Amino acid sequence: MLPELSVVPVHPLGRWINWFTHSGIEGLKSLPAGRSRRWPFEHICTLLRELIKHSPGDFGYQRSRWSTELLAIKINEITGCQLHAGTVRRWLPSAGLVWRRAAPTLRIRDPHKDEKMAVIHKALDECSAEHPVFYEDEVDIHLNPKIGADWQLRGQQKRVVTPGQNEKYYLAGALHSGTGKVSYVGGNSKSSALFIALLKHLKATYRRAKTITLIVDNYIIHKSRETQRWLKANPKFRVIYQPVYSPWVNHVERLWQALHDTITRNHQCRSMWQLLKKVRHFMETASPFPEENMVRQKCSGIRRSYLARKQIGY
Repeated sequence: MLPELSVVPVHPLGRWINWFTHSGIEGLKSLPAGRSRRWPFEHICTLLRELIKHSPGDFGYQRSRWSTELLAIKINEITGCQLHAGTVRRWLPSAGLVWRRAAPTLRIRDPHKDEKMAVIHKALDECSAEHPVFYEDEVDIHLNPKIGADWQLRGQQKRVVTPGQNEKYYLAGALHSGTGKVSYVGGNSKSSALFIALLKHLKATYRRAKTITLIVDNYIIHKSRETQRWLKANPKFRVIYQPVYSPWVNHVERLWQALHDTITRNHQCRSMWQLLKKVRHFMETASPFPEENMVRQKCSGIRRSYLARKQIGY
């Protein structure tokens, strides 16, 4: 009666009953498709993640980058397996490994980095309405567009028309570390006069502040004689120089990156005034930056970044 109701032949039904009897519900689950892996998958994935932390040259190879063939050779040497390069290629995504362009960096370390970071942390901790702290930096605006990735049909590369003769304009910007408010000025040259113009703008904007602190990089206009004379005549201002080769310390760099990604990359403006109109609109509407978390994070973001990098010896 049971086979008639279930419309299942007796022999398959018997197999299902046996599976359930011996293994319960787990015994009724389907097995993975295809044959099982021959080699220790998890162990090899761990080895792959460790190998890519090093250069092939560390193991005596001539290549500067890993190829799937070379990874297979090294894995086989370590484990005694006989993995094919094609198998390694299929397993790389499962190991969390992807093929991406590397980013340049420097090994040079500021010998006074810890002392400078301590001064920056102290200033950020004391940031208030009476003692605002700003991240300050300059950015170049080129009429020749920055070229970047964009969506396009496969095999049909998008063309970006350039004006031919380049023109330049410069912005000096200050990002309030507590509120995310953006202040900026512009000029035709990246000079001490541009930096001082921003200082004057901040002085007029934050009249009630007892002190105004700026975190800046080591560019010459921040240390020039003209700048030093102005700072001496305006003791309300204090300039803190960030460690050399540590651009990540200055959060205004993120603002410039957003400016380029939004406006200057692949732009189609034929004249500088058209481009600057878009740039100014971006700068006027950027506050608070970044809008979703600047007020919440306030001054703690840089501390977390610094501590994380210090732990890995960066």
